[in-house]
Amino acid sequence: MQLNQAVSARLKELLQARGMTQYQLYMKSGVPKSTIGNVINCAYDSVKLRIIHELCQGMGISISEFFASSLFEETNLEP
Repeated sequence: MQLNQAVSARLKELLQARGMTQYQLYMKSGVPKSTIGNVINCAYDSVKLRIIHELCQGMGISISEFFASSLFEETNLEP
């Protein structure tokens, strides 16, 4: 799995776990709806850490919590 796919999958997991929509995340994080959609749809080859940080703030979690997933284990990511 590529890193942008792992970020997308993790964001979807976290939104579902919190019962949040992309719109609600936009309202809480200030990250544009189009950017959230692009992250989820893997439209970007990479996602800036600043964007991930703002998304985390909107969900009320830390960056370390975001990356605390087996999705980000080195054995699951393509080089």
